[in-house]
Amino acid sequence: MGVSGCGKSTIGKLLAQELNIPFFDGDDFHPKNNIAKMSSGKALNDDDRLGWLQTLNKLAIKQLGDKGCVIVCSALKESYRNILKTNIECSSKWVFLNGSFKQIRERINARKGHFMSSDLLKSQFDTLEEPKNSIEIDISLSPGKIIKKIKKELMNNSEFGLFGLGVMGKSLCRNLANNGFKISMFNRHVDGVEEDVAKDFKNQYSELSEAEAYDDISAFVNSLQQPRRIMLMVNAGKTIDYVIEDLLPHLSENDIIIDGGNSNYKKTKERFDYLKPKGIHFIGTGVSGGEEGALKGPSIMPSGDLDAYNNVKIFLETISAKDKNGKPCCTYVGPEGSGQFIKMVHNGVEYVEMQLLAEVSTILESLGQNPDEIANTLESWQDEASSYLLEITTNIFRKKEGDDWLVNKILDKAGNKGTGNWTTIASAELGVPSTLIASALFSRYISFYKEERVELNKNFETVNGAELNVTTKEILEAYQFARIVNHYQGFKLISEASNKSSWNLNLSEIARIWTNGCIIRSSLMEDLVEVFKNTDNILTNLELINLVKNYKPSAKKVVSQSIINDISMPALSESIQFLNGITTEYASANIIQAQRDYFGAHTYKRLDDDSDKSYHTNWN
Repeated sequence: MGVSGCGKSTIGKLLAQELNIPFFDGDDFHPKNNIAKMSSGKALNDDDRLGWLQTLNKLAIKQLGDKGCVIVCSALKESYRNILKTNIECSSKWVFLNGSFKQIRERINARKGHFMSSDLLKSQFDTLEEPKNSIEIDISLSPGKIIKKIKKELMNNSEFGLFGLGVMGKSLCRNLANNGFKISMFNRHVDGVEEDVAKDFKNQYSELSEAEAYDDISAFVNSLQQPRRIMLMVNAGKTIDYVIEDLLPHLSENDIIIDGGNSNYKKTKERFDYLKPKGIHFIGTGVSGGEEGALKGPSIMPSGDLDAYNNVKIFLETISAKDKNGKPCCTYVGPEGSGQFIKMVHNGVEYVEMQLLAEVSTILESLGQNPDEIANTLESWQDEASSYLLEITTNIFRKKEGDDWLVNKILDKAGNKGTGNWTTIASAELGVPSTLIASALFSRYISFYKEERVELNKNFETVNGAELNVTTKEILEAYQFARIVNHYQGFKLISEASNKSSWNLNLSEIARIWTNGCIIRSSLMEDLVEVFKNTDNILTNLELINLVKNYKPSAKKVVSQSIINDISMPALSESIQFLNGITTEYASANIIQAQRDYFGAHTYKRLDDDSDKSYHTNWN
């Protein structure tokens, strides 16, 4: 675009040849009345231009159905350009050929046989509204240099967009940039609260020197190659929906939105179904690893449309952690919200692993160990029970502030962000007994009643733990026992969800991507990669059966001794209760069913009748 005589046609033809796409000169589409009016020395008005601009817009839309095109048109006003890009806002890029009045008048006077005379040039300069976010070219450059500059600008669009620059979003940006990807970064602008966040972040790190920073959504979206790949790193819940609605007017068919937050898997499916008719792909992606993992390599759990995943896999797999064989800890999980579901379960398992470490640490403290000694004990377990959480808990107990250990100064209220709650709800909805996850969740809820705990402590005498008769080896074995039960429950929940939703999830592959980068990585998880190649129930694996049998006596002793000494260890005790329940051939549920039939006539089945007949008894 540009005023008449700036060289649009010459440059447009050369650019179209260079890009191997069709070329169209807007002047060729003027109706006869327009040409006659200009030939008589009269300027066109907006009414004259409307039909012409609409014709060019239809031409552009038609060409986009193939491979695009180059169109040259004066398009001097912003309103003209808005007509030209109707319904193709995000698929168009303006190239503005800019020159001086004198320079262009000389060019027009040198032209022969054109209906546009230099007498009309001033009116064009008076009309011109220079476009924003265009590729601006100085027409004094040679045609070759102009084409080279335009092509460089066109091909210099970012490969990947990151929306939301919180802690995780920033770390993922740096990870992408460190791996050589050209990225665009967006963070909202809020006067006096969030200003120039993206630009300031870019200036903070050298690896982001080639990254583009935005606080304008339109400019951010237009900076991306098509199909656009935009990863959302914003708070789960309604915020995701608001962001999607903000993005939609700027997106084009086949663009891809990746939700990298801890969204509820049901909402992920709803968003997938909402965007599909609009031609926008939606990928729900679990990301685990915290700030450090996001920077150095997280575990990534994407799900949704497989073709869309294949369009983004190079980015996600490159920035992910790598397993012991060098394979990315990122895999296509399955359809719909399955990736968010397994991230939710991951967090549920994480709740339990954290609770177990808190409980065994409390028991060690009751044995008289100070934080340094607890750290030494935990560190000695790494050979047999290696895990990321064991490692960081060891470091926590060593950290001092002044002359005291920092852990002793932390208020004993544990927070949660909802994923443990969702996992417990999902377990109940699916009828799967994820009792350890529920126990760990409710332990956090109990911790939050600090004031009530302090008050009730005065009303009930407790044993001081002086008679605790357990060894550190027995505590380790109880811990190992409970961890196996925890992993059984977590993967059982995934398996049941997969069967119910026909997701066809690969448990071995899920365990594999959880061997590095994520919070629950451990030597046990590495073992489960092989176990799940032969079974979907880890308690049928001979090696694990033997471990559970060997560890159970210690678990029973540690739990019973803790109960006698009034030490709260809900997760450890529940691990025994659950195993006892799941391995009981004839349970007490017959009594429950009789009670239900007594007061509600719910009927029951009989052991001595294989016909599946239902019975009801008048119990009075």
